[in-house]
Amino acid sequence: MFNLDEFFGYWYSVGIWKISRVFWYFLCFELVRYTLIDTFILIHYKLTDKQRKRRWEAARQALWNEMPFVSIIAPGKNEGKHIYKLVKSLNEQTYRNVEIIIVDDGSDDKTPIIGRSLEKAGMIDLFLRNDARGGKASGANLALRYCKGKYVLHMDADCSFDFHAVENILVPFYLDNRIAGVGGNVKIREADTLASKLQAIEYLKSISTGRIVTSYLGIYRIISGAFGAFEINALRQVGGWDIGPGLDGDITVKLRKSGHKIVFEPKAVCLTTGPKTFQALWKQRSRWSRSIVRFRVRKHRDVLMPHKGFNWSNFFSFVENIFYSLYLDFKWIVYFFDVAIHYSRFLDLILPFNMLLHVISGYLQMMVIYFFSERRKEELKLWPYVPLMVLYSGWFLRACNTLAYLREFFFKTSYKDPWNPLKSSQQALKYGY
Repeated sequence: MFNLDEFFGYWYSVGIWKISRVFWYFLCFELVRYTLIDTFILIHYKLTDKQRKRRWEAARQALWNEMPFVSIIAPGKNEGKHIYKLVKSLNEQTYRNVEIIIVDDGSDDKTPIIGRSLEKAGMIDLFLRNDARGGKASGANLALRYCKGKYVLHMDADCSFDFHAVENILVPFYLDNRIAGVGGNVKIREADTLASKLQAIEYLKSISTGRIVTSYLGIYRIISGAFGAFEINALRQVGGWDIGPGLDGDITVKLRKSGHKIVFEPKAVCLTTGPKTFQALWKQRSRWSRSIVRFRVRKHRDVLMPHKGFNWSNFFSFVENIFYSLYLDFKWIVYFFDVAIHYSRFLDLILPFNMLLHVISGYLQMMVIYFFSERRKEELKLWPYVPLMVLYSGWFLRACNTLAYLREFFFKTSYKDPWNPLKSSQQALKYGY
């Protein structure tokens, strides 16, 4: 029978150095990066809030003084059931000087009927269709050819938005004229299954506050395809979107490499529907993980090499991403065998203590998130599920990611993913995309 007094008595007796030796992976990497550093930066961010608010309000006023025309594009396949809700959400926005362009990428549902009826009713400005599916990048680039706005907002059809979301994602362009891309704050909507509840917690950590940190440090690396804004000339300068899973991270890197500044705007809130089952989630995350190898290790590896266009912020952005997302997944295997070989007799004590450390860290992160949230009451309902994040992040996602990395390294499986048409993937492989 598990005895709490003996359990805590044991760890008290072995001392801090033994604890550090056994839990070096958590203490050196996870605690330092995702709890201590993030918390320190977020506290500083909060303390400087008053000064930032003054600048933000001045930029907001400049936006309304100019009232730039904005193109909103939503490419997708078989999104018929989502389009009306998306358009309704956009028509309720505070910022309305926009055109809405819906792109149907070879759907075989009722998307063409719904899209054309919305266009005829004047609820959207333009409905475009690829009769033969070309992939999401193809749909986005088709829309880009017709865009008339100064800024382009790219979004997924299954999203909805807070009333000020469009206005808020445009404000940063008036804070600094070097800014060419702004990422929105994506959260999970309708977290009604265990898989979606755990994703909701993950999004709060990695996006809602995690991207405040990376943006603050100048290493923000991905404008989410669900909700991102771009200066149209910069977008055209880099040739728009390239084929492949991970195209949102790819376009962000292309803009950064071209010398543009990329930032995150936490007030621009977008709600998206995450996978409802762990099987669907596994497929989604496998695709995302393959894109890290495909785009960051292969296509854009020049960012890591000293050359004429070398940039330290781009370098550290890549190193941080590859180190924490890819390298540490393999390093964790080393840690697993280290513990299994050297401390196998104490696993009944190590495993629960490891879980306890992660749970404490998880709740500390949730406390910080609470002070940044506009949905505090709603998100408090997720707190009972924080202990399960140990299994979700530590085992499920890690197994999913590691397998995807290995398959992409050795077999280039991203080029066989049905998420993109085979003909598009073959062209991408041919030209090194």
